[in-house]
Amino acid sequence: MNDNEVLTGVFEAHRDHLRAVAYRMLGSLSEADDAVQETWIRLERTDTGDVENMGGWLTTVVGRVCLNMLRSRRTRGEEPLETRLPDPVVSSADGVDPEHEALLSDSVGLALLVVLQTLEPAERLAFVLHDMFAVPFDEIAPIVDRTPAATRQLASRARRRVRDAAPAPDPDVSRQREIVDAFMAASRAGDFDALVAVLDPDVVLRADRGAVAGGRWMELRGALAVAKSAFMFRRFSPFVRPVLVNGVAGVLTVPDGEPMSIMAFTVAGGKVVAIDILADVDRLKTLVLPGLEND
Repeated sequence: MNDNEVLTGVFEAHRDHLRAVAYRMLGSLSEADDAVQETWIRLERTDTGDVENMGGWLTTVVGRVCLNMLRSRRTRGEEPLETRLPDPVVSSADGVDPEHEALLSDSVGLALLVVLQTLEPAERLAFVLHDMFAVPFDEIAPIVDRTPAATRQLASRARRRVRDAAPAPDPDVSRQREIVDAFMAASRAGDFDALVAVLDPDVVLRADRGAVAGGRWMELRGALAVAKSAFMFRRFSPFVRPVLVNGVAGVLTVPDGEPMSIMAFTVAGGKVVAIDILADVDRLKTLVLPGLEND
């Protein structure tokens, strides 16, 4: 076995981990793949003979690549990340698909990714690498050109934002499904009181509708506002299919065999605290969606 084959083997052993890091950093599956590919190119061009922990080295490299990509987005003047829902990872309602397990190993829900993309790039890097992947601050500090103490503060600020804005979902997915089913049943029946009853008073609904009239991004807060919005779309309830979206209970709406929307529900304390909707038809066409392969 030559050196290149050894290098390839080492990289492939870490590929899933690197993609998981990049997905949390970028919120985009395609860009995560690009970041992993760039990491491979940098590995090929670098003498790693003195590297003792190849997994740690690759993690910091992909982190640096992602940081540069986030900064480049801003330099190019692209639309704010806050107005674009991260790419969902959709599995059948029976469980997370094996190929998604590494990507979602720590239950990285859409609600969490939405909050992460409101952070400054350096804050996001510090939080993702340290809190999600246990990279020491002294290894993160050179990437963000700060001292370890300053890097620790970056992660601390990010942690507070995440804790306040993205509550951890209830761990029992079957219980999540009961709440989501109750939400959908109340919507179908036009039972406004029952609908409000399953919503947290401070529930937030975020919808990425793509390039449609009236703008692509919609955000509603409060149980009454979200319940009223749910009533507007109850005519599509016959086309709803249960799925898992980033490991939590969700639904896929498929009228006439074509996907119209994906909804992810964050259920905490037995109430729906967040609903994240991707209704961008162009983006939906790029996703692998369970149950549509043979439609």
